[in-house]
Amino acid sequence: MSDAPAAPGRRRPPFLTRPTEGWKPYVLLTLFCAVLFLPGIASLPPLDRDEARFAQATAQMLETRDFIDIRFQDQPRHKKPAGIHWLQAASVSLLSSPEAREIWAYRVPSVLGAWLAVLFTFAAGASLFGRSAGLIAAGMLAASMLLITEAHQAKTDAVLLATVAAAQFALARIYVGGAGLPAAAGFWLALAAGILVKGPIAPLVCGLTIAAVAITDKDRSWLRRLGWWWGLPLMAALALPWFLLVGGKGEGGFVATAVTTDLIPKLLGAEESHGAPPGTYAALMPLFFWPAALFAPVALWRAWRDRAAAPVRFCLAWLIPAWLLFEIVPTKLPHYVLPLYPALALLTARALAMMIEGSAPWPARKAAIGWGGLWCLVLLALCGAAAYAPLHFGEAPSWRTALFAAFGLYFAYAMVSIVRRHAAAEAAETSVLAGGFLVMLVLWLSFTRLDPMWVSRDAAAAVADHYKDGARPPAAAAGYSEPSLVFLLGTATKLTNGAGAAAHVKATPGAAAIVEDRELEAFLLALGPQAVTLREIASPRGLNYSKGKPVTLHVFVSAR
Repeated sequence: MSDAPAAPGRRRPPFLTRPTEGWKPYVLLTLFCAVLFLPGIASLPPLDRDEARFAQATAQMLETRDFIDIRFQDQPRHKKPAGIHWLQAASVSLLSSPEAREIWAYRVPSVLGAWLAVLFTFAAGASLFGRSAGLIAAGMLAASMLLITEAHQAKTDAVLLATVAAAQFALARIYVGGAGLPAAAGFWLALAAGILVKGPIAPLVCGLTIAAVAITDKDRSWLRRLGWWWGLPLMAALALPWFLLVGGKGEGGFVATAVTTDLIPKLLGAEESHGAPPGTYAALMPLFFWPAALFAPVALWRAWRDRAAAPVRFCLAWLIPAWLLFEIVPTKLPHYVLPLYPALALLTARALAMMIEGSAPWPARKAAIGWGGLWCLVLLALCGAAAYAPLHFGEAPSWRTALFAAFGLYFAYAMVSIVRRHAAAEAAETSVLAGGFLVMLVLWLSFTRLDPMWVSRDAAAAVADHYKDGARPPAAAAGYSEPSLVFLLGTATKLTNGAGAAAHVKATPGAAAIVEDRELEAFLLALGPQAVTLREIASPRGLNYSKGKPVTLHVFVSAR
């Protein structure tokens, strides 16, 4: 991860002797991203609720060939623009089909977005602090728990991060490097892409960066190189057509609906029970920026002390204003601050590179021990949760249990030894590589195998297996309306109650009904004598994690 000489007794392969030269960083980061982002994208079932809603809306786009109006079944989804759905539709068209309902094909844009964000972070770091710091920063971002989890979900956030990282890279080159027209064009193109992916977030982050730098920097001549007079019209020409086309759809049009039902509620209160007090993102940073969180506190302190330097000032302008704004907004979800993580990684990598080069001292002993201990606690907590979770859900101990226990203990011991020896380069490599691999392994080997969490998958699999040799009529779901079930069963799935499911079965010969336990009595009562024609083919039970409640489903099929 750095150009520091190898420690005695440690010999690196020739390819890694100077990893920051030429094209090597891009190859290394691409391989690193592939190892972290690809395992699990096929084995992890569709997640409720946002991912399944995005994927289902994209599947309906492909089914109806309407790429303007975004809908979940018959309900308009006028909260986010269509950009992510277009990317997912292209991925599914090239790699799968809407009928197959293979969630991995919908996740490919997120994997690519996370990968591009890592490469743009390296490029920005190379421009601001040198290629060594850029490589470290990109590795930290790739290995962060938040980015690995977002890369595995078919949502907007990883792709949004790529657009923000691209725009900020171009802005950094203009501000620090004096770049001209090509960088300005890249800036406006990235903002247009960001608007089509998630509305105002990309312009908000970049606009706050520009405003903060302009306020704190006496020289504002660099602002003219952004080409406002042609850049703003270019951005509008690329982003506005879809908004105009969709403007007449839905109640009050897309923009009015997005503002009144999504933006304003988040600004004024805790929407959908996602409220949290100011300071929440700072408190969660040691977890979601882990493993690089080991070095973040001292890095931020050094950055504030060195804020007179233009590259540091730029990263602080990227990080602080938007972070404070997100802390103030009542509605909070961990991924809201993801567009700021490249700036946090760059400042952290700068401090670490200075320690490796010997131009900055190692943190005070107490600080190093304190934050090293916190790093180890997160490590042991992750490993402990990964080892215990299957046992909690009734599985027998397996080799995975022993793997996570051994992994946690060994790397906790290794990091304690490294911190005590003040081995900065070794600490960077060990924390980023081990931490990133651990998050990937937890997601791939533990989380995907928690069968009680995937009741939608099990119910849909039972239905698919029953109809594998013939046409499958639309199914009904009573009392269980998670979007993942709709995505897996198909757009025509009827979400209703017990009586509604009974009416559907009566009217549709051979139809399946998935009935939640609480609706079972009403379902059978409404069927009356026809209940004897039903056959229960499965009864998956587990945890409805969206509600935090246990759930039991009864899968019935009727005679044709």
